Amino acid sequence: MSRKLVYKTIEFDKPDRVPRDLWALPWAAINYPNELQAIRDKYPSDIKSASGFRKESCAVNGNMHEIGTHTDAWGCAFENLQRGVHGEVRDPIVKDPEWVDIDNIHIPYEWFDIDIDGVNAYCKDTDKFILSGFCARPFERLQFIRGTTQFYMDLVMKPDGMTDFMKTLHKFNMDLLEAWAKTDVDALFMMDDWGAQNNLLISPDMWVEVFKPMYKDYCDIAKAYDKKMFMHSDGNILKIYPHLIEIGVDALNSQIFCMGFDNLSEFAGKIAFWGEIDRQHMLVDKTPADIDESVHEIKELLWKDGGCIAQCEFGPGSKPENVEQVFISWNNVI
Repeated sequence: MSRKLVYKTIEFDKPDRVPRDLWALPWAAINYPNELQAIRDKYPSDIKSASGFRKESCAVNGNMHEIGTHTDAWGCAFENLQRGVHGEVRDPIVKDPEWVDIDNIHIPYEWFDIDIDGVNAYCKDTDKFILSGFCARPFERLQFIRGTTQFYMDLVMKPDGMTDFMKTLHKFNMDLLEAWAKTDVDALFMMDDWGAQNNLLISPDMWVEVFKPMYKDYCDIAKAYDKKMFMHSDGNILKIYPHLIEIGVDALNSQIFCMGFDNLSEFAGKIAFWGEIDRQHMLVDKTPADIDESVHEIKELLWKDGGCIAQCEFGPGSKPENVEQVFISWNNVI
């Protein structure tokens, strides 16, 4: 039921109800364990990820959601000051302006060791819509490796070492996405946070020149293997919405509240809005009645015989009653 429902939604084929997808940060389980479980029991998600079917990296050390330092699969060290969320890189592993120290990067080729039989059995044994267990995120990965400020400068200066590594990273992403595309998952997944509150983090022209071709390659792999492409990107990304539609993104998880429903309505019927209900203000400061009003407005402006997924993130500051209201309201709009 769930798998068919998601397909009908992203293909604008008049689903019987709106699919659900709750993203719960460990913060929610720490602070509201009973409320979180009750929401999950009453409104189970229709979308899941095939995570846990690959070999873990030897570079990983520590817990990413605990206070302290966590080293990820690429050797990037994150400092976390709050339990239940994810930290930031304070000391990037590539420090040389010419990127001559890229040997400090651990490229996790061990991720190609995928339990394919396990993935396929998992997909067969569930009616959920399954995303790949790998997420391509070139922009953020490069920031984790180099540091955000330095990487932005490097995008302008274009040192040879950076451009060479970007090619290596892109090939890694393409090859691993293709490996996942050969399994029975329903969709591939990619993400990068491209927006600040009011605009893109880099110029649209630079985005089109440098990053759009990467994403197009990822989408082309999905289409070649008859998979859907799901993407997440935080912030105001209104200026790249048409490009993401053009290259073939099927469902986009974005902060639609900071872009404005009216501004996004021209894209209704062209891409599925994979959430989200505003976690900056609505889930934190408002009431269930406010949530209900927003859900009805989204449905009115962005629903075209499908094209909306009831997704929200239960994270820091969110009220459990507001999170639950998201799914109550979406259940009642069609």
